[in-house]
Amino acid sequence: MPKLADHGERRAQIAEALLRIAGSKGLHAVTMRSVAAEAGFAVAVVQYYFESKEKLLLFALQHLAHRLAERVRARVGAAGPGAGGLRAVEAVLTEAVPADEESRIFHLVYTAYAVLSVTDPALAAQPFLDAPDRMQAFVADRLCEARDTGEAAANLDPEIEAAGLLAMSAGLGTSVLLGQRTADQALHILRHHLARLAVPDASRR
Repeated sequence: MPKLADHGERRAQIAEALLRIAGSKGLHAVTMRSVAAEAGFAVAVVQYYFESKEKLLLFALQHLAHRLAERVRARVGAAGPGAGGLRAVEAVLTEAVPADEESRIFHLVYTAYAVLSVTDPALAAQPFLDAPDRMQAFVADRLCEARDTGEAAANLDPEIEAAGLLAMSAGLGTSVLLGQRTADQALHILRHHLARLAVPDASRR
């Protein structure tokens, strides 16, 4: 008896194929045929799961955002349950720097999606900023926690700092992709700015 296809797995495989193409050749190189070939499926299989290229692009974007969220959760979890709010913020910002192949592909493809959404009506009509908005809210909450526990300055504005830090991390990520600086240099800059938010440990004065 032939094995029944796992539809969720098939859709994920197709999305991963799209991301590999976009990460190596650019989003403009993505077609239903090229994705099918990369995934090892017939074009009809891709068309069965995704009626149009636009729907395929949207699903792949959601898949990409889910993967990023998983990486962020893992990095925040690795900081330990006793880690302060600033450590959690550092974990989020660090994930925005393309320091490995997966994060490089994420940053490259997500940036391409952002540019395309400005001119593509199908993508522009979608809640493209939902994931970034959730990330900003998470960072703002952790900064608020750091302020309330005395880890950060009492006059810190969590919303403004969260927006600024995330914009900086995104810009630094792009500069790494372009070869303007290394990932280590970008991380050093991020940690420098985070350190400015921290209140010095009174026991070390």
